[in-house]
Amino acid sequence: MSNCNQNCAACSKNCQDRKQESLLAETSDRNHIRKIIAVISGKGGVGKSTVTSLLAVQLAKKGYRVGILDADITGPSIPKAFGVTKQVVGDGSLMFAPTTSLGIKVMSVNLLIEDPTKPVLWRGPIIGGAVKQFYTDVLWEELDFLLIDMPPGTGDVALTVFQSIPVDEAVLVTTPQDLVSMIVGKAVHMCEMMNISMMGMIENMSYIQCPCCMEKIHPYGPSKLEEVAKEYHLNALDCLPIDSQTAELMDEGLIESSLEELPLTVDALEKLL
Repeated sequence: MSNCNQNCAACSKNCQDRKQESLLAETSDRNHIRKIIAVISGKGGVGKSTVTSLLAVQLAKKGYRVGILDADITGPSIPKAFGVTKQVVGDGSLMFAPTTSLGIKVMSVNLLIEDPTKPVLWRGPIIGGAVKQFYTDVLWEELDFLLIDMPPGTGDVALTVFQSIPVDEAVLVTTPQDLVSMIVGKAVHMCEMMNISMMGMIENMSYIQCPCCMEKIHPYGPSKLEEVAKEYHLNALDCLPIDSQTAELMDEGLIESSLEELPLTVDALEKLL
């Protein structure tokens, strides 16, 4: 149009030159984040927080600068896993994320409230707004990876994250049970609808390893990782065992002492840089 001022946001005309408005939020110009990875699932209880924590620890031990954005507002567990109890402070414009002993920056709603055992009784829009602020209003500084520990399912918060945060890749966590494998499709299709690339699948609680003979026992039956990954055209990444030691370290806030590894997933993440 001849009188166009190129400001589509303030224009009511539906002309052929109208630009698609982006919903992506902008973080502080003091932040430089190379890759943002969302750790997702189709349901709760599959161990997303455990996988997120282990990935952060391994990446940090390899020398990468890592942050974790705990987007599970109503069930945050990242601070507990890392033994972070210091409340977040700010300078009026930005919040300063606490740092773990390995230098991992952590932001979670539990670091904003006085009593972390009190429930967060917020409605969807408020929860979504808080998650968005964890990206826009936190001083992350220089990061190689920002891992987002997503809430379960495909609801409001997941949509907020994918619409307002420039996620580079998603990692899907599942378990071997048939029901969970069926729910994988919901998470995959959500990523497709939101134009989010999915890096691959991790199967958690895949087996138990006998401490005496090292035989792998599959309490939920044989691994379905390869089968389900092939069905949805995804990369089959790592299989993690049911490990009481990892659970104890999470409970004690000592996950950075874990020796559990996800070599295929870490390798895939490194190739993104």
